[in-house]
Amino acid sequence: MSTQPNILVSKSDFIVLSHLAAAGSGSAEELQIELERAQVVEDEALPPNVVRMGSTVGYTVDGEDPKTVTIAYPAEADIAAGRVSVLTPIGTALIGLAPGQSIEWSTRDGRVRKLTVVTVFSGLGRDPVLEPMRKPYIVRDKPDDSGPSAA
Repeated sequence: MSTQPNILVSKSDFIVLSHLAAAGSGSAEELQIELERAQVVEDEALPPNVVRMGSTVGYTVDGEDPKTVTIAYPAEADIAAGRVSVLTPIGTALIGLAPGQSIEWSTRDGRVRKLTVVTVFSGLGRDPVLEPMRKPYIVRDKPDDSGPSAA
């Protein structure tokens, strides 16, 4: 695989995920590898656009149509509801990334794919009423065209 991007992980996520990885199976080994290369920062120092536990993430794989998932602990994972376990290859690949960053990851059948983060909603302080009004962090290929301005 090529050089992997720098990733950031909050101290609280690092502690919990380290315990989860240490107690896990083969899929936990990949999480442990990601945690070992992560830069750990205090919770309040982690930028809101970095994927953390509970984040909802828009991403693409190999340039295909975007998908959206929420990163969850294994007991809370529910594919039908869009909650992906951090112990899945895709969940592990997403942790610590920010919009615009890409990472190569191996699928369960051994294929190497390129995942790119497009948008991130922080998992902190979520309010279902206010959620639709929150502005996501999005990387765009070109600047927004605000169109003609009103006079």
